[in-house]
Amino acid sequence: MMVDVTKAKLFSIPNMLSIARLALVPVLVTLAYLRLPQAFLAILAISLLSDVFDGYLARKLNQTSELGAKLDSWGDVLTYASMMLGLYWVWPDVFVKQAWFLLAATLAFVVPVAHALSKFGEYPSYHTLSAKTAAVLMAPAFYALTLMGADLFFQAVIVFHILVACEEIAITAILAQPRSNVRSVFSLIYASKISEKSR
Repeated sequence: MMVDVTKAKLFSIPNMLSIARLALVPVLVTLAYLRLPQAFLAILAISLLSDVFDGYLARKLNQTSELGAKLDSWGDVLTYASMMLGLYWVWPDVFVKQAWFLLAATLAFVVPVAHALSKFGEYPSYHTLSAKTAAVLMAPAFYALTLMGADLFFQAVIVFHILVACEEIAITAILAQPRSNVRSVFSLIYASKISEKSR
């Protein structure tokens, strides 16, 4: 019975979308390496849309889970990595021009993850409201950058990602044990104050 429940959780619609997104990563890397911009952007669009729908369906179908949060996080990380490889191989001039912002984006990922790993020994999957907003903004920013050269919008989104990273560092500092799906650092602080008052 336990195996059946575990299978049901693994093969839920949101989780399957996250798994599909993970499966698209090697496709994206291959298309980037072969320097096929149109195919790369088309598959990336499918991947990014699946990211929007898996979170929505998880909440709508009441199928949120720790496993789902982790699959979603890994899907996000590897998709972003493939986007960076895409810039490096397909749009090298853009990559060079945005190098400092790309380095900042990399640090905005690495530092909060390293902080959570050092404290909890596991990858964080907070999925804050600000992180979700940043993820939604990254898609149009990437397309605007590669198709129209709109670098200011892309750079603004990277700055927003840095702010998201600061929030995640604060969440890790506040939490006593790992948690998934934290709405914001402010909701966490508010909940802890309510908990203290009820004691």
